[in-house]
Amino acid sequence: MTLNGWLQILLFCALTLALVKPLGGYMVRVFQGERTLLSPVLQPIERLLYRAAGPGARDEQHWLAYALAMLAFNLAGFLVLYLLQRLQGSLPLNPAGMAAVAPDLAFNTAASFMTNTNWQNYGGETTLSHLVQMAGLTVQNFVSAATGIAVALALIRGFARASARTVGNFWVDMTRTVLYLLLPISVVLTLVFVWQGVPQTLSGSIDATTLEGAKQTIALGPVASQEAIKMLGTNGGGFFNVNSAHPFENPTAFTNLLQMLAIFAIGAALTNVFGRMAGDPRQGWAILAAMGVLFLAGVAVAYWAEAAGNPLLHQAGVAGPNMEGKEVRFGPALSALFAVITTAASCGAVNAMHDSFLPLGGMIPLINMQLGEIIVGGVGAGLYGMLVFVVITVFVAGLMVGRTPEYLGKKIEAKEMKLAMLAILCLPFAMLVPTAVSVVLPQAVASIANPGPHGFSEVLYAYTSAAANNGSAFAGLSGNTPWYNVTLALAMLAGRFLVIIPALAIAGALAAKKTVPASAGTFPTHGGLFVGLLVGVILIVGGLTFFPALALGPVVEHLAMMAGQTFAAGN
Repeated sequence: MTLNGWLQILLFCALTLALVKPLGGYMVRVFQGERTLLSPVLQPIERLLYRAAGPGARDEQHWLAYALAMLAFNLAGFLVLYLLQRLQGSLPLNPAGMAAVAPDLAFNTAASFMTNTNWQNYGGETTLSHLVQMAGLTVQNFVSAATGIAVALALIRGFARASARTVGNFWVDMTRTVLYLLLPISVVLTLVFVWQGVPQTLSGSIDATTLEGAKQTIALGPVASQEAIKMLGTNGGGFFNVNSAHPFENPTAFTNLLQMLAIFAIGAALTNVFGRMAGDPRQGWAILAAMGVLFLAGVAVAYWAEAAGNPLLHQAGVAGPNMEGKEVRFGPALSALFAVITTAASCGAVNAMHDSFLPLGGMIPLINMQLGEIIVGGVGAGLYGMLVFVVITVFVAGLMVGRTPEYLGKKIEAKEMKLAMLAILCLPFAMLVPTAVSVVLPQAVASIANPGPHGFSEVLYAYTSAAANNGSAFAGLSGNTPWYNVTLALAMLAGRFLVIIPALAIAGALAAKKTVPASAGTFPTHGGLFVGLLVGVILIVGGLTFFPALALGPVVEHLAMMAGQTFAAGN
């Protein structure tokens, strides 16, 4: 590890913190329908959309109506994206003449982008036309991100309201999120990326002559516009197969910093939105502090592991950090930082290949996702996932002191705890069960490129990434098979909607409760003690659930590496 590496990490943290309050304040004004700088331009468009939707488009909804609207909208998006892929060969804006996508891969991709996972079992520049990239993937990048933010807003209202039957209106939340938040920032980011050298064109490709005299075909397309929302919406799906390691997606140190900031910006600022809308900004800062502790711990371990290098290479006389699978222009510090950021959020974009990380360096992205990606998390998804853990934490605190647990004046009772546990337990089920099946099923085992514990980690990472709606991968696994396409898609759907539905049900239950005034016995939830307890509960729940699986993969691989053992094919 170097001083320069730590300074770059601290610069990122400082810039992220600087964005929290102003961006959070802007979002509160947007979501509460107040006037903003963009209102003169966007309010007429917003009113026109509501008028086109008909009477009642802005009426408040019960949590169940909110959930049904969300499910119907996402189902429609899934079907449209599936059909675009299947009909790709007959549609326009296909300069490379891409054929129709196979049914199982189309199913996987539609589920992936609809759930904000953006797992890619294909190479974007060799599989999808410009039309599918723009009208299919990029549109889902916007609306899947907006769905997560809308659910987070409904849960915030559940804590903030008292004796209420409604939690907002899904269509209004969706419209305002896309119109006032995601689109304007994405336009600015797109222009900056183009300025930095990211392509934005409808051309298919260009032919170039290399220094050796060979001919090379270089794929082009509308990259910058997809790159902007890919990061801002924590989507992560790259236009090119190697994602943000590709110089057309991430050409400079400045774009690398912008991409990392874009991944965290909205997720971190939503904690400020929560504190403001709940009437106590300190609550938002407490949640952000818990996220920050977990994030910095992950960065420290990942950076240390990659900077220390491979002891087997050191013994062979090759000193230095682990540079396998990394861009020299980013090095171990920014590669490790990007890996932790993208898995602490449900983004999945990568500027280095996680499969090439050393065992402990690769374990940190796994742990980030297994905790439900609540460490800042996806836009909206991180906050409502963290609030589910908050419910569990205050319940545990109540049991410890023998009082009825409460949070922000709301009593946490059996109903909320059952819903919270349902949301928590669906993730290990969707991650561990298909992993167990895939490491014994012959057609699934055939896709594993590496023997030994690393091969197990590849499968575990795939289902962890899918269920956590992340989308990054240990690339040694050949996932484009019917088995993995279908089972990974099912894991994505379970990880998305089996968390969202209980979260909305919790929102409805809390909104209906009366607010209880704080008393001398009320456990304060804005201080260091609560932050420590929250971090402890998260780590205990994650540790008890996933440590056995981690012990079979990265832990035993690290111990074997330290003992000088390697794994060759067939072992």
